[in-house]
Amino acid sequence: MTDSRKLRLLALDVDGVLTDNGLYLGSLGGERVELKRFDIQDGLGLALLRGGTLEVALVSARPSEATALRATELRLVHVIQVADGRKVPAMQGLLDRLGIDWPEVAFLGDDLADLPVLKRVGLPMAVNNAIPEVKALAQFVTRASGGHGAVREAIVHLLRERGEYAGAVARYLAESEVPA
Repeated sequence: MTDSRKLRLLALDVDGVLTDNGLYLGSLGGERVELKRFDIQDGLGLALLRGGTLEVALVSARPSEATALRATELRLVHVIQVADGRKVPAMQGLLDRLGIDWPEVAFLGDDLADLPVLKRVGLPMAVNNAIPEVKALAQFVTRASGGHGAVREAIVHLLRERGEYAGAVARYLAESEVPA
């Protein structure tokens, strides 16, 4: 089992991890519209990491404006959306820029496109409804399904393993307080 205190980056797949894999497509005034469902608890989990010791990256094999909007809303700086489905070269570029090595990365995935990344990272993780091949590589599998609090569960697990949970909650609560 990987020592979670050596991790420097948590990377997350998007579809099936931050979302429930549902995709709503339509047209509004002749313009294509795409909607995705994101879980608010996952967003709060990501907020717990703000100001902490772990960098966060979203890594999607499918470019989407909905993903970009959610990343902006969550104040996430590292967002990788590749049209060709090849996550490893894009991730390698991010790791090079951040000075991070693969063993210092935790990755939460669910499907075939995640396998090449999961085979390289220090802490491969899977959501409960991941395909068997992903779960077979995972050192941690959430109880929750993707898009239903799995990201929050994985973050809480990591923060507790690192001894950083109480500090993250205190930091979040201090930032959330509104002066009287």
